[in-house]
Amino acid sequence: MKKLINAAENVVPEFLGGFVRAHGDLVRLSSSGKALLRAGAPGPKVALISGGGSGHEPLHGGYVGYGMLDGACPGEVFTSPTPDQICEAAREASGGRGVLFLVKNYTGDVLNFELAAELLAAEGLDVAQVVMDDDVAVTNSAFTAGRRGVGGTVLAEKIAGALAEQGGSLADVRWACEDVKRHVRSMGMALTSCTVPAVGKPTFDLPEDAMEFGVGIHGERGRQRLPLECAAEIVARMASAVVDDLPFLPGDEVGVLLNGMGGTPLMELYLVYRELGAFLDHRGIQIGRQLVGNYITSLDMQGFSLTLLKLDARRKALWDFPVHTPALRWGR
Repeated sequence: MKKLINAAENVVPEFLGGFVRAHGDLVRLSSSGKALLRAGAPGPKVALISGGGSGHEPLHGGYVGYGMLDGACPGEVFTSPTPDQICEAAREASGGRGVLFLVKNYTGDVLNFELAAELLAAEGLDVAQVVMDDDVAVTNSAFTAGRRGVGGTVLAEKIAGALAEQGGSLADVRWACEDVKRHVRSMGMALTSCTVPAVGKPTFDLPEDAMEFGVGIHGERGRQRLPLECAAEIVARMASAVVDDLPFLPGDEVGVLLNGMGGTPLMELYLVYRELGAFLDHRGIQIGRQLVGNYITSLDMQGFSLTLLKLDARRKALWDFPVHTPALRWGR
């Protein structure tokens, strides 16, 4: 294993220290130093809190800021944050109008956020929760009960965060997040495994002539291990699975999140986007908005994930609303 670290056990706190030093105008550490919060005092708005294991950067800390999250709770690498972290983030981010938890559907994340919500409710804080489950690759896996939450989480944070910034109530912001959940689908694939620093070796063995189709963001198995194909064939396989699941229909307009897994060059991602555009053109589906790059990664994994969100006027307007975070910025 070759990684730019000092010691595996210190990776997360040292990463957080560097992140805040680089983006101190946008984010700060919580009182304990274990959660990321928007810089400055909380505003009078619904607070959005998310979190999960580290190793998926820029998710979630990269989306703390104007128009998205008010707090992010980073666990150890690929490990859920603790209820104490979540409670601290919610208390310190609360602006008095309630708190919404955006949670990816992994057992540890769901249980810990639910426990935190119960503890906060006992203190009198108004808390709601939405669990994202947009991965069409599996129904169940060793990491989750039901579909996994992946790239759709980024779009839910963006759209719900925009409505919260506009003064939406907790019920309204929760509805916006659930609306994204109903209309978004994702799938990922891998050319290589990732290497967790504390483990020191690849999570799984993947031969040079094979690919993992439907892989999860922790390296967990998906639908199939298949012989390696060219980009056009991979995109057709991936996009068919995503489009057919909702389904997306001719005449639909979609927002695309084409996401690198951490080790994929941008050259390859844009080549994949070209193939995706041709595929959607053939299906009569129009791309209305797009993001291409690293948005929810898996350490150093080579591969990509595809997320499609069906757009309407409301979702498009909230997508376009200004955002200013370390990882996502436009219109402000």
